Amino acid sequence: MKNSILLTILIIMSASSANSQDANLRGATTAIAAAALTESDNPFFTEWTTPFGVPPFEKILNEHYIPAFERAIQDHNQEIESIIKDPNPPDFKNTFAAFDGSGKLLEKVSSVFFALNGANTSQELQTLAKKLNPLLSQHNDDINLDPKLFERVKIVYAARGKMNYDPQQLRLIEETYKNFIRGGAGLDSVGKARLRELNKEISMLQLTFGQNLLAETNAFKLVISNKDDLSGLPDDLISAAAEAAKADTAAKGKWVFTLQNPSVMPFLQFSDKRELREKMFKAYINRCNNNNSKDNKAIIAKLVMLRGQKAKLMGYSSFAAFVLDDRMAKTPGNVYDLLNQVWKPALAMAKKERDDMKFHGLGLALL
Repeated sequence: MKNSILLTILIIMSASSANSQDANLRGATTAIAAAALTESDNPFFTEWTTPFGVPPFEKILNEHYIPAFERAIQDHNQEIESIIKDPNPPDFKNTFAAFDGSGKLLEKVSSVFFALNGANTSQELQTLAKKLNPLLSQHNDDINLDPKLFERVKIVYAARGKMNYDPQQLRLIEETYKNFIRGGAGLDSVGKARLRELNKEISMLQLTFGQNLLAETNAFKLVISNKDDLSGLPDDLISAAAEAAKADTAAKGKWVFTLQNPSVMPFLQFSDKRELREKMFKAYINRCNNNNSKDNKAIIAKLVMLRGQKAKLMGYSSFAAFVLDDRMAKTPGNVYDLLNQVWKPALAMAKKERDDMKFHGLGLALL
């Protein structure tokens, strides 16, 4: 396939160069051939033959994501449109099973992109996330708020008690219906329009919050040059800090500790140097609280406000009530009941541990 496309490109370019007067034609045909080549080379548009279907990460480039997401959204829209336009009365197979089986390409692309952006991000991936976030938010709302699609869902849901569905089918029907309701399908046109605005703004604020937190986490380094300051630290942590220093020209031959959990947590647990533990701890808890361009205080305030508005729009007293309604606890009151049950014995144990540490410290002082 690739060879035939390359051959096509060569033929087009040869024909175009023979007629140098027609620059517009040459540009158009080259663009078409380049687009074909790009699609052919995009790993998301091919079946993965890797063991267990693992994504071929070595073949996936950043420039593959936007075309893959755009096509995935287009395919998903066509699948949803097919469900809506099905001339047959809505039933489990043509509505719920069809809906559950839709969007597979979008799942495929999203799982790779968001996994990499979360575990091995880069500036390029973060820029892509900012471009993709509003597109995906809109696509999600387009589906959840489609009245024709929801009408089919409602019909099957309302008749579920009269049908002989197995437990798996019944679970899918009830969960899908609930997700539509929680996605705003039951709102009027004014409510739906407001929900779209809220979802778009909330999703961007959440993305910015996470990117700011990552930037602040990566910005801090504790560079240790005195070996005595490594007292108490495990050998593997010291080795990791030495490796981290090799990547930093200014810190070669030293030890670098960061606010990444594999570094900061054992450092706080094992370091004998109180002043260094304090420095690491304060840097860790004050990420995005430094009154700089990555400060999250204003973002948090706006998120709290918008989440509260969304909860009220959806008929809940608070965002906590909205979230917990879909969880085991069900209500904020149940959460506090559990915490209050744990509080007294936990406090007693904490005091006992404090007293044990005081006794241990006194014993060391007497040695």
